Amino acid sequence: METKNYLLIPAVAMSCFLFSGCGNNDNAETPLPQLAQATPATLNLCSEIASQYTFKNTVITNSQIIAAGNVEYSATERYRAPEHCLVTGYMNERMGTGIAGETRYAIGFEMRLPTNWNGRFYYQANGGLDGSVAKAVGRLVFSAGPDSAALNEGFAVISSDMGHPAPTPFFGLDPQARLDYGYNAVAELTPMAKGLIEKVYGKQPDRSYFAGCSNGGRHTMVAASRFADMYDGFLVGNPGFNLPKAAVAQMYGVQEYSKLVEFDGPDILATLQTAITPEEFTLVSQKVLEQCDALDGVSDGMIADTYSCQKTFDLERDIPTCSSGRDNTCLTAEQKQVLGNIMAGPHNSKTGEAIYTDFPYDAGIGASGWASWEYNMALNRDPGAVGFIFSSPPTPFNGATEQSSLEFVQSFSMDEDVQRIYATDSIYSESGIDFMTPPQPTDLSAIKNRGAKMMLFHGTSDPVFSANDTVNWYNELAEANAGHAETFARLFLIPGMNHCGSGPTTDKFNMIRALVDWVEKGVEPQNITASVRPENAELPSDWSKNRTRVLCPYPQFAKYNGIGNVEDAANFTCVSPK
Repeated sequence: METKNYLLIPAVAMSCFLFSGCGNNDNAETPLPQLAQATPATLNLCSEIASQYTFKNTVITNSQIIAAGNVEYSATERYRAPEHCLVTGYMNERMGTGIAGETRYAIGFEMRLPTNWNGRFYYQANGGLDGSVAKAVGRLVFSAGPDSAALNEGFAVISSDMGHPAPTPFFGLDPQARLDYGYNAVAELTPMAKGLIEKVYGKQPDRSYFAGCSNGGRHTMVAASRFADMYDGFLVGNPGFNLPKAAVAQMYGVQEYSKLVEFDGPDILATLQTAITPEEFTLVSQKVLEQCDALDGVSDGMIADTYSCQKTFDLERDIPTCSSGRDNTCLTAEQKQVLGNIMAGPHNSKTGEAIYTDFPYDAGIGASGWASWEYNMALNRDPGAVGFIFSSPPTPFNGATEQSSLEFVQSFSMDEDVQRIYATDSIYSESGIDFMTPPQPTDLSAIKNRGAKMMLFHGTSDPVFSANDTVNWYNELAEANAGHAETFARLFLIPGMNHCGSGPTTDKFNMIRALVDWVEKGVEPQNITASVRPENAELPSDWSKNRTRVLCPYPQFAKYNGIGNVEDAANFTCVSPK
């Protein structure tokens, strides 16, 4: 069985994560290098870039000046931007090999280069399956609003499709496309982008930053491990750094929920969603809050003391068991068994070995984002990712129908088939685990020793990439650094937040400014102020639209001081768990 590391670390060891003087780590006595601040420069080339800039296997398709104004990132998101040069292009064009031979592959990219540049480069790692070039505005989840994206703050920004032409899993049939998606596109794009920056500004970037959430968070952790010499700061959000394992865990959830329903019609997803309904997930959330809300000093609909809650809440005891029919005030014994299994994470039934980690109980279980990932994404995205991308060799199926996805999931053995994500063969020479996860994830000595920094955040109600996975990783990182991981890496848990935003939470914040100050000025991020987004539909009706909270570096959590407005972050203090 997997050990829950976060429950085994004594208070004195926890305090060592945040303060000097514990153990024999040399870092407690020898300060890490301090990197210099970036200096600005002015754009001196744009429309002529295609004719004046050359880089191996690279084609610039367009470059033009864009006036200051809003950049439409999506149908619902617009980001303010200064005057800048928009550059589009692609690298390493080729035709697919083997069974992917009819497909054109290339690493597509977009760069936005502000006329008045702050001397910094920002790699915007996009999420999901990639496969499209998102607008290079420097977006990171909801950040601190449309004015604070990296481009608007003066960064030169790049965005990429990571080497395949569509956000579907079929690129996994091509061995090179797998590697580009996992890590190689970053290795190819970074020197090209820095060379282009030097061409248009007269110098390379003084400081370079890498940021993303979800799979973008995974990209960022991989970059910190593989490309430590290329970047100075890493901002990691809700990272799926064990993404192949997490995708298998999603399929395990579908297997478990399927025990509670009968599929007797064409609408597979609608049937699956009746296993535990939104009202029943809300019941679980309410019962968790009843047991845990006040642990942080105030009953405010948020559980800041996450890990005391895991010892306080008991699924079997605290949620009524239905004695007759389901009426949204109880769960059946079978529903409790299924939910408990899912929250514990998948295990090999023969050895008891954990396939993926467990999940913390939290208030965001009742949010719509939780159910969406548990059902829709688990049925319609993760089987394709496991079958086409992470398995060696690929195990294709007709992913165009929910019925075929369900059949793939139901036929997948957690004891035997999970080995496919670790396998290789003569064509697919790197396993899904090898090309997707950071090699030696707790050895970040390269970034530490050169003065680079990493900041991470994770919503405690993330239903797909468990916050426990990130916490366990951070505990191991601390152990590998004799209790002093906080000298170069800090993790901030966000109570109630689902996957990269939303839920009953304060998910509006700007960590890139704090990261820059830490990297370039040595200002340690003691806490981050976060606020609610008034447009967040998951906010409880009794919350103030002006609520703010402090986000604390793990293992600390925000505790109410006992006096003052509970909607104001100023009345909360970061404290260590007992």
